[in-house]
Amino acid sequence: MNITETLKQLCTDSLIYSQEPMSKHTYIKVGGVAEYYIQAKNTDDVERIVQFAYTHHIPLTLIGKGANVIISDNGLQGIVLNLDFLNEIRIENKDIIAGSGATIIDVSRSALANGLTGLEFACGIPGSTGGAVFMNAGAYGGEVSDVLIEVSALTMKGERITLTPSDFQFAYRSSVFAKQRMIILEARFRLLDGKKLDIQEKMNEFTALRESKQPLEYPSCGSVFKRPPGHFAGKLIQDSGLQGLTIGGAQVSTKHAGFMVNVNEATATDYIELIRKVQGIVNEKFKVNLEREVQIIGEDDTTERG
Repeated sequence: MNITETLKQLCTDSLIYSQEPMSKHTYIKVGGVAEYYIQAKNTDDVERIVQFAYTHHIPLTLIGKGANVIISDNGLQGIVLNLDFLNEIRIENKDIIAGSGATIIDVSRSALANGLTGLEFACGIPGSTGGAVFMNAGAYGGEVSDVLIEVSALTMKGERITLTPSDFQFAYRSSVFAKQRMIILEARFRLLDGKKLDIQEKMNEFTALRESKQPLEYPSCGSVFKRPPGHFAGKLIQDSGLQGLTIGGAQVSTKHAGFMVNVNEATATDYIELIRKVQGIVNEKFKVNLEREVQIIGEDDTTERG
């Protein structure tokens, strides 16, 4: 079976690439090639692709904006599916409905434009709406779980389902979508009426905080570790004297110890080794296990995914 030709026949509107460098599709600019990389143009194509992969036992990996992932230097077998084209955002009364591929920043800006409050926390979170829902993204005291009321998704068999809050199983940086590897198509957020000036002021405050604390001058994969109970990951790393620690081209940020940046053509292996080094030293010094928030995707990942 010629998989490329079969895929082209299945989804005539979507873009299909072979041996696509994943370094072009991640924030930290690392990763080997994807055997097949598909940018789906509509939900019907997504459904057909997922069903095809399931029926033929082809590995399927979903990637959004590549903001909180490290993809193996060995690349990814099978199909890598991207939903960036599913980026419609619409307003219904006090609800915002966003396609999985819409950036969560754009969704927060739409809320501002329509005088709706509740998504200010998302104004600086990189990545897609689907990714934000998948990991229950949050910042500055707010989380996706605070405002999400409905999700349209696919199972890994390609079955369409609709989920409501009783299904979400939200926890800190976790959800049913991650646990069961669901493919998010669309999310509905319920917000409240607010004053545009107040909403803008709060977003400006969060943006200033982000710019002052985070190493935005280098490519990074966002917060590398989850917050350990009773601690802050960045503070533990800083107190371990690890800021500036460098392996290959990957470095623990000197601006914020909770981030690792690509300072000199880093590889995924550099990042993975640096993560494990930091985990080991922090555990030895403080007896605290740092659990990854960033996901490592690929065949050389032998550690538990965040």
